[in-house]
Amino acid sequence: MINIRSAVLADLEALSGLLDGYRQFYNQPSDIGAARDFLRQRFGQADSRILVSENSDGNLTGFVQLYPGVSTVGLNARWTLNDLFVLPECRDKGTGRALMEAVTQLAREHGVARLILMTQVENERAQQLYESLGWQRNTAFYGYLLDIK
Repeated sequence: MINIRSAVLADLEALSGLLDGYRQFYNQPSDIGAARDFLRQRFGQADSRILVSENSDGNLTGFVQLYPGVSTVGLNARWTLNDLFVLPECRDKGTGRALMEAVTQLAREHGVARLILMTQVENERAQQLYESLGWQRNTAFYGYLLDIK
């Protein structure tokens, strides 16, 4: 059974390992200390919402992280789903779907008008999950990045 809940500070160590795995998935070098510091900052500043999945033994198997924002044009709240990660051995078992469904429910409960996410063009597995849950690919806007160094 998959349990989805809000992350708490007591999850920091296990969640740091998941975040490190997520970053490695995106070809970043492993740095568990930096992952821990980053998450400690998120908890301290309360600037994101993190949901975790846990198995029947209480071990964390995945997480999703949301960053709140607003839309001037829509005059409403929007959350950016920035991170979704499930341990490789827990994939194809409904964990990612459960996390995504929990995010949608949480957004509804908080009156959030829109959820937004971006994924790599090559990440077809994630795209299939998102589209199966009713997410629509944005074809109206181009995304741009500017790295500030």
